[in-house]
Amino acid sequence: MFCGGLAAMLPSPGTAESQTCGPRDIVVARLAETYGESRQSIGLGSNNAVMEVFASDETGTWTITVTSTSGVTCLVASGLAFETLAETLPPKESDA
Repeated sequence: MFCGGLAAMLPSPGTAESQTCGPRDIVVARLAETYGESRQSIGLGSNNAVMEVFASDETGTWTITVTSTSGVTCLVASGLAFETLAETLPPKESDA
């Protein structure tokens, strides 16, 4: 679906990498140009990999990427119906 379409647009960085991976700047540019997605959130994963969520408020598409310390970015998930939420944590229970 979406990952397959984006993978076809990315250069293949080598046989050891998945076809859904590429240089971060190219992946981010394709997400912006093709799907109107921009970065919505970011986090640090194992081995210092950077996880990012890109999404479009207009189309509702979203993509999760992981970038390794070598700068290679891979698509790990994508979908539709993205919504931004501003939920608060529930109150902590008291030890009364």
